[in-house]
Amino acid sequence: QLQLLESGGGSVPTGGSLTLSCVASGGRYLNYCLAWFRQTPGKEREGVATIDSDDVTNYADSVKGRFTISQNSAKNTITLQMNNLKPEDTAIYYCAGFGGNCYGVSMALDEFSHWGQGTQVTVSN
Repeated sequence: QLQLLESGGGSVPTGGSLTLSCVASGGRYLNYCLAWFRQTPGKEREGVATIDSDDVTNYADSVKGRFTISQNSAKNTITLQMNNLKPEDTAIYYCAGFGGNCYGVSMALDEFSHWGQGTQVTVSN
């Protein structure tokens, strides 16, 4: 059973940067889609960025040009580099994945069979 573990959350001022990491263990897919989602209280969980086994990436419009998703297959790790952070980026960030192809950042949550526990990102004014 694939397990995902996030790290790297924290608190930064507006304009700051954070790097989130997600380590996958316990399983592997030949073809896979991995993603970062985020959620704030009272709102639906939303897709932030995706990356697949072909290194194809997609981003939500709200983070394009500021966030970069990447992967290190040898280390079974995906990373979300977040620059120029804004207060509206404050959320719990989740790593998620499934065996199959990504088809955009707006994929349904129930497509993802594996989820991490989440890591808090707080951006202050």
